[in-house]
Amino acid sequence: MARLTITGLTKAFAAFRALDDVTLEVGDGEFVAILGPSGCGKTTLLRQVAGFDRPDAGRIEIGERVVSSVARHVPPEERRIGIVFQSYALWPHMSVADNVAYGLTVTGVRDPERARRVKDALALVELDGFASRRPANLSGGQRQRVALARCLVTEPSLVLLDEPLANLDVHLRASMEREFARFHARTGTTMIYITHDQAEAMALADRIAVMDKGRVLQYATPSLLYREPADATVARFIGEGIVLPVTVAAVHGDGTCDIVAFGATTRMRCAPRGVERGPASACVRAAGLRIVEPGAPGVTMRTTGVIYQGGHFRIEGVVESAPAIALHLHVEEPCALAEGSRVTVAVDDGWVIPAAALG
Repeated sequence: MARLTITGLTKAFAAFRALDDVTLEVGDGEFVAILGPSGCGKTTLLRQVAGFDRPDAGRIEIGERVVSSVARHVPPEERRIGIVFQSYALWPHMSVADNVAYGLTVTGVRDPERARRVKDALALVELDGFASRRPANLSGGQRQRVALARCLVTEPSLVLLDEPLANLDVHLRASMEREFARFHARTGTTMIYITHDQAEAMALADRIAVMDKGRVLQYATPSLLYREPADATVARFIGEGIVLPVTVAAVHGDGTCDIVAFGATTRMRCAPRGVERGPASACVRAAGLRIVEPGAPGVTMRTTGVIYQGGHFRIEGVVESAPAIALHLHVEEPCALAEGSRVTVAVDDGWVIPAAALG
């Protein structure tokens, strides 16, 4: 295991800044996901940690050792890092055992030590008895476990997972998520998981770094990201959050405040020292919205879609007084609403985005 410390990391390609002052601390044995859309900088960050590229500024430490800075660059093969790619990258003409042993063979490890470590690695990913098979005779999930075993056999202090489930069928992803979670629980290896899929990140990671345009917008536990997004970008990206313009009418000492949204007053959660009276933005989610009787306190919505999703309907609409603001919520079946219906929506829960995040 090893602690990973990234401080002020910057990388540019011509005029494009792929990484912009990235700072992260990953503890020994922690499972951290780097989450963001395509082009956000997460793969560039992985390449920096792996040692494939040099930074323009900042530094990377693995344990107590500086491995990347402007003045110092430790090559990938000397960093004790294992990498699992989304493409598996298995040799088709080699057996499972030979694929797993490849890194040991290259570094000069010989039998019986090599055979012992291959056997232990295959046991760790629950592929005992598969040593003589070829990759073509394995399922997608089994191939990914072979790739993980090949990574682990070199006894890395840090494992990088580059969108490892991207090439698997949907029905295999859930089972492989459980495999990764069980593996991490058994070994306690420090793991960095690169993904654009927030469901994977939420299911697996101890903490998640949300990236956009080369910067880390928020680094927190999955629950905190969902309940208390740091800014509007994180709010919209995580869990289909809805960002509403509101007015803070009063701030209370218990971490709540009174807000006014489109004429309706309600109470929301807020940071004790991050909110002031006046204009603000708030994040609400489908689970915090419900349809109430006409005339009850709430926001008037005009429905634009009623979509059956098995056991419930997704109701989509716009705020009647501000058609540019879209809302969505869930209604259990049966549901008599139709497109174009006018309904009142109560806001039961929301989070006022800290004022510092609005600039």
